[in-house]
Amino acid sequence: MRTPGILIFGMVLAPCGWILDLTSTVAPNWRTIHSLANEPTDLVVEQGIWDICRTSTTSRSQQCSQQSNDQIYFNSQIIPIAKGMMVASLIVTVIGLAVATSGVRCWKDRPRWILASLGGLLIFCSGALTIIPIAWYTHILTSINSTSVKRDPTKTDDIRVGYCIILGYIGGIMEVLGGFVMFLGICSCCGGRNPASCMTAYTFSLEVQNKLSCYTAKEKMY
Repeated sequence: MRTPGILIFGMVLAPCGWILDLTSTVAPNWRTIHSLANEPTDLVVEQGIWDICRTSTTSRSQQCSQQSNDQIYFNSQIIPIAKGMMVASLIVTVIGLAVATSGVRCWKDRPRWILASLGGLLIFCSGALTIIPIAWYTHILTSINSTSVKRDPTKTDDIRVGYCIILGYIGGIMEVLGGFVMFLGICSCCGGRNPASCMTAYTFSLEVQNKLSCYTAKEKMY
């Protein structure tokens, strides 16, 4: 028996989303700040949830490990929450993949639909754990205080979304979609049938009921 398509879809999206979430978690680029006061024009400050880097766009030189110099930023409410939720998301995804793998069982004739659906539910939750802190951080992107940034009061703050936010959104959405599709397999837990056969059986039963009701109505007329 071939592995059902919904399980293949979920088992492909989930690891890809996990890799993107891992990159988003560890890379120091949740936001970038440009046009700093009393600083070279080519200096860009890159801030993540674990580290801060100062990068020169001209020489491409980079100085990281700046977290000890900016405790105000790392003490902001969103930072410890984002750390906890992103790490929890990575762990839950690994657990979900382990459970789903034991349920999919590509080497067997039939998958264990309940285990596969449970793994899909865990993967879905891990995607939500990623999207929530990233959406929150994006919402307050320009209002997070930082001592490593010397803003110029005569200019508008040039604060931009970092690539970690983009990767996190994509990874979280991939996990949500993959987990949701795998969870749909819960409707096939009885007898190991796939969703298509379940839907076919359901449609057939409705047709039989309609024919019986029509036949009964005709008998009453006669």
